[in-house]
Amino acid sequence: MSSIGRGLVLFVAAALGDGSADLEYLAQKTAHLRLFPGDDDRFARSLLEVGGTALVVSQFTLYAQTRKGRRPSFTEAAPPDVAEPLIAAFCERLEALGLRVGKGRFGAYMEVELCNDGPVTVLLDSADRQRSRRGQEPRAKDSG
Repeated sequence: MSSIGRGLVLFVAAALGDGSADLEYLAQKTAHLRLFPGDDDRFARSLLEVGGTALVVSQFTLYAQTRKGRRPSFTEAAPPDVAEPLIAAFCERLEALGLRVGKGRFGAYMEVELCNDGPVTVLLDSADRQRSRRGQEPRAKDSG
């Protein structure tokens, strides 16, 4: 059983095609995103700056497709043999960045209890690094 004090609960899912670049992007974003209050600013400090902990809970159901039918489809989620090492590597990368990391058990039924301070809930998607910003043209990829 894992528990944390001040920090973030991270529900993490791996999608088909995710790899090391995706987990690096998400680890960096998680560690440095300013979600905690500072002296004057509501979102002024990062998880690293507040000395917080990340509790990582694997959650393939984040990729549920519910547009058709009455039963969710999880075809976008990476299979367990791919997702488990990716989520473990994500945790290792967070630790390498200097964060303390609590972990759920991959594939296990877990009762997760959390207290939102805010509440603030943010969705991070590694596919966002490929998308253009609003009103900007997409960047051309280097060919060399």
